[in-house]
Amino acid sequence: MSIYIHIPFCDNICSYCDFCKVFYNSKLVDDYLCSLSNEVDKYYKGEVINTIYVGGGTPSSLSLEQLNVLFSIIKKFKLSDNYEFTFECNIENINYEKLKFLYDNGVNRLSIGVQTFNEKFLKFLNRNHTSDEVFSKIKLAKEIGFSNINIDLIYAIPGETLDDLNHDIDMFLGLGINHISTYSLILEEHTKLYVDGVSNIEEDMDRNMYDLICDRLASNGFNHYEISNFSKEGCESRHNLVYWNNLNYYGFGCGASGYIDNIRYDNTRSLNKYISGSYRLNEDVLDRNVIIENEFILGLRKVNGINICDFNKKYGNIFYDVVNRLIKEGKLINDGSNIYINPDYIYVSNSILVDFIGEKYE
Repeated sequence: MSIYIHIPFCDNICSYCDFCKVFYNSKLVDDYLCSLSNEVDKYYKGEVINTIYVGGGTPSSLSLEQLNVLFSIIKKFKLSDNYEFTFECNIENINYEKLKFLYDNGVNRLSIGVQTFNEKFLKFLNRNHTSDEVFSKIKLAKEIGFSNINIDLIYAIPGETLDDLNHDIDMFLGLGINHISTYSLILEEHTKLYVDGVSNIEEDMDRNMYDLICDRLASNGFNHYEISNFSKEGCESRHNLVYWNNLNYYGFGCGASGYIDNIRYDNTRSLNKYISGSYRLNEDVLDRNVIIENEFILGLRKVNGINICDFNKKYGNIFYDVVNRLIKEGKLINDGSNIYINPDYIYVSNSILVDFIGEKYE
């Protein structure tokens, strides 16, 4: 069992962000944390928790006093002896006091939004930090004791060249971190970039950038274990693997989603409704067919795909018509132990995953 907690407050709104978020307001944060505590009391059933992920928004925008309140809520959870606890941070609002607080309160993995080292693109993305701050803050985190650190990289920014991306990768590798999450810039509705009419880069360039990232990180000891994620040996995100392995997790907070006992649910994105105690936006009870569909769509995001033996123990047979067809077409590979997407098709994986939607698995 795992837990995701959403903190929707930000000191600054990035131009590309479509997550549930609002500008930081101290009174709203206090009210929000009170409602979060009530939601946990209402739904948490006392299970032992293996991974926690606090995301946003910008969780590190909270004051030390508010972090104390947040962690008093987190202490309600029963943690396993070998838990993973990830906390999202932005460079501009972490300092020694906050990092030390997180470390002393059991956080053992940081996920830090860096995105790029290019000053022009930082401005385009509306990020408020400098390259020097990135190096100094990550050095500080390591000195405090954090050894498991993820950095986010955004690429395919309009105007970006392969040389620009190569420079970003050089800088990322220079940080000495053990996990990198990469995201091709997507222009979502209701974001500033979308409203401003910004266009995506050419698809061929996007593909070349993806291939460059894969090649550069592989040659520097990073394992490409999920479509967008790379890690040093043993440093894969255990929490994100919960999603891709189609396992159960709670989602607490405004805009959070969860999957418990064959029920997928989404919380309201309305801060006012959430604070008033109206948490759930919808709940869908999944039948066996949809559960198997999700197993394929999520599991095939992993580079090593789905273990045949594990799948058959749960569902009885992995070789459905759609699987056999995609293997015959060379889009999926069956190595005897796992079924996974042919590396030549990883970049266009969505066009393969969509084939599993609406199939009959009974």
